[in-house]
Parts: sequence; C-alpha cells; structure tokens
Amino acid sequence: MARAVSEAQSGARRIRAPGFALALPAWVWFIFFFLIPVGFIGYYSLGYKPSIFSSIATDRLSFDRYGDAFQPLFFKVFVGTLRISMVGTLLCLLIGFPFAYWLATRVSSRWKGILLGLCIVPFWTNFLIRTIGWRIILAPEGPFSNALNDIGLGLPIQLYTRAAVQLGVVYNYLPLMIFPLFVALERLDPALREASKDLGAGRFRTFRQVTLPLASPGIIAGLLLVFIPLTGDYITPLVLGGAKGNMVGKQIASEFLTANDWAQGSALAILLIVMILATVGVMALIGLGIRSILRARRRFAMPEVMTA
Repeated sequence: MARAVSEAQSGARRIRAPGFALALPAWVWFIFFFLIPVGFIGYYSLGYKPSIFSSIATDRLSFDRYGDAFQPLFFKVFVGTLRISMVGTLLCLLIGFPFAYWLATRVSSRWKGILLGLCIVPFWTNFLIRTIGWRIILAPEGPFSNALNDIGLGLPIQLYTRAAVQLGVVYNYLPLMIFPLFVALERLDPALREASKDLGAGRFRTFRQVTLPLASPGIIAGLLLVFIPLTGDYITPLVLGGAKGNMVGKQIASEFLTANDWAQGSALAILLIVMILATVGVMALIGLGIRSILRARRRFAMPEVMTA
C-alpha cells in the first residue's frame, strides 16, 4: 500500500509543470495576435506606395512616411484625437464615479445586479448600430430635432462636428469606466468611512483621504480601459464626425481602404501606438508625483497631530 502511494506521488511529481506554463497560452496569444501584426505594420511603415494601382512596396526602406505623418494635416488630426480622447476619458470619470459610488454604497444588494445589468445592456447591440442611433437623434431633420423645433428649441449639438464625436465616445465607453469603479468601491469596508467620521473628519475629507485612495486601482483601470480604445476609435468619428470630427483611427482606415497607401497608414498606426504609450506614461508619472507629494504632506502633518 505504501509502495503504491509512493509511486503515485512520484508520478505526480513527474507531471508537475513549471509555474510560467500557466501564462503560456496568454503569451502565445500575445505574440501571434499582437507582436507579429505590429511587427508587420512597423515593417510596412518603412516602405512606400509604388504606383496608383499598388498598395505597398518594401524594396527600398526609409523613414519618409514618418516625416509625411508630421505634415500639418496629419498633425492636426493627432492633436484633435488627443483632445477628444482626454476630454472623453475625463468626462467618463466625472460621470461614472458618482454613479458607481451611489451603486456600490447606497443601493441595496437586491437592486445592484439589476442596475449593473442595465449598464451592460448597450453592449448587447453592435457598436456601429449604437453609434448610428446617435446619428438619427442628432440629424437636423430627424424626429428628435423636429420635436425640439416645435417647442422653440434647437439641438444643442450638431451632427458632423467635434462635439457630436465627443458625445458619441462618452456614450460608447462610459460602461468601461463604471465597471472597474464599481468593483473597487464595493470592496471598500464601510467601517473605514465610519471610523473616519468618528475621528472628526467631514464627508469631503473622508472622501479625499479614505475613499479616493482606496478606490485608486479602480480609477486607474477605468482610465486605461477607456482611454486606449477611445483613442483608436474610428467608427464614431466616421459616423458622427465628418471632416470636423476626424480622428487618427479614421485617418488610418482611410489610408488603407481609400487611398490604398499601406505605408502611410502603417506609419500613422505606429505613431498612434507611440502617442498612446507616451500619454499613459506621462499620466503615470504625474500620478506618482502627486502621490509622493501627498505622502510627504502626511508625514509632515503627523508630528503636528502627535504634539497637539
């Protein structure tokens, strides 16, 4: 009996896999569906468009396409994209945080699942269909516009403008901000807020020194989940923006599908990735700097509190 047990244990030891094997499927997916495609895009960005009937040639590699990407037309599109993405991400945070806080702390557990499910309902519909719905609402001769005109009001946001694109991206990506915020806020122990109030802190100070720091992982996750796909969105500016609400994603699609210039489109795609990484890096440095300042202020405030 003991021999059988020892043989079973030795067999179990023989089939034991190293720890990194658990992440192997994710690494395979990452390599084949991200690194290799991005590598091809980077290689194509060094090529050129040989003729009007051809899309890409790589017999003569250069960085000329990157120089063309910094022309005033493309540079203006990049600046406009960064503005729309940062404003849209900030609006999603300002709208989503109060709702997630209310849902996590003020709503009974019986209704939380229902209300959270209502946030998921828009994802049951195709992204393009949801965006076209806003095109119908914002149409100058649409039913909503006619109803407002009948009562002497007009549409506050016009179709084919940057404001329409801003409205569309906030609507499409707001749930991606609400979900991580709700998870982070729901895990907060209510006793911490009560203890802060018992120690004399007001609601605002409790929110600033207790709730906000503990919810920071959800805030960071929400910012990343919204900012990264929003910056590369091309459906929303295509449907709602027109020429005034152009974004880099739409420009890249136009270079590939309309202009048939794969080299220029690839260069714009690489620069878009660099812009996203640089923006996230700068925001991370600013966040670390603010956290260091706040920690230093707390260290200086502690001796004063102890001597008092």
